[in-house]
Amino acid sequence: MQKTLAAVAVTLLLAACAHQPPPPATPPLVQPTAAQLDAARRVDLDAAELTGLLNKPLYKMQPAELGRFLAWQQLDQPALRQRITALARKNIGQPYELYLLGEFPYETYDSQPLFNLAKSDCVVFVEHIYAMALSASWEEFFWMLQRLRYRDGVIGTATRNHYTEADWNVANRWLVQDITTALGVPTQAYHQRIDRRAFLLKQFKIQRDIPVQDFDDVYVAKQDVAAIEAQLQDGDFVNIISSRGNDSWASHVGLIVTGADGSRRLLHSSEPEVREETLQAFIARLEARDARNAGQNKAQLAGFKFLRLNDSPQVPPMAPQPRPARPAALAN
Repeated sequence: MQKTLAAVAVTLLLAACAHQPPPPATPPLVQPTAAQLDAARRVDLDAAELTGLLNKPLYKMQPAELGRFLAWQQLDQPALRQRITALARKNIGQPYELYLLGEFPYETYDSQPLFNLAKSDCVVFVEHIYAMALSASWEEFFWMLQRLRYRDGVIGTATRNHYTEADWNVANRWLVQDITTALGVPTQAYHQRIDRRAFLLKQFKIQRDIPVQDFDDVYVAKQDVAAIEAQLQDGDFVNIISSRGNDSWASHVGLIVTGADGSRRLLHSSEPEVREETLQAFIARLEARDARNAGQNKAQLAGFKFLRLNDSPQVPPMAPQPRPARPAALAN
């Protein structure tokens, strides 16, 4: 009887296996063109490594590999906007993780590291892509990343550009310029009361004497975006504005890329991974989410801010790191 049951089990197992769908087909290997191989030779990258890197997403590269790839990418995609688009699309599928980066090991207030190529959140994704597009080596990328993340490039939790509109957009005007009011459609005003002192004390137990800032800004309402999409360009920076009650803020960010059909698309890091979708598909998806959350006092999509990528950004010098202060009891 036991032998009979065992035989039946094996038969059922084999039958189940026989009906399993075939594994997904392996995509064909991307082979470099003659022009790409010539560019590779100019930066001492051999054909075999270039082929491997062309077939590997950015988030699976090691730092040394990324550095060599960025040097080659400067030659393969000399136009900044196209280089940003190519790099952003090469990171599609990167896993999402919120609050990914911090200052460790430079500081211990935030235990997250200064870089992580394997994952991203929305801001980290944009910072990485911009920094990669502006760099031709690992060392330059890491330097550029800090220049984008921190005021004057001074690494520190207290000097990080925490607030998108009042910190990141302002500190990086050398790279992107706010064009929200220049798009020819009505804009919606909103106000923020930014208390950095309270934020740093609550989140990181850091005491800084920073005055409260009243910050006024505007956005394009979601229903007006279709009228201005054609004005957007590859590499432009997008702030997604959410509202709850009387409060509005940038809750998400991404990059503009152009589809083969000419549509303007949002390429961004969002749960569960980096994705590309049309702006209208993004709006429809969030409106469906907001409808499901109706009556729950949750933030809802309100609109967008658009920042134009400068064609030839001039990177400001990075301020030198000051010597850390000693404890008051040990100060001379």
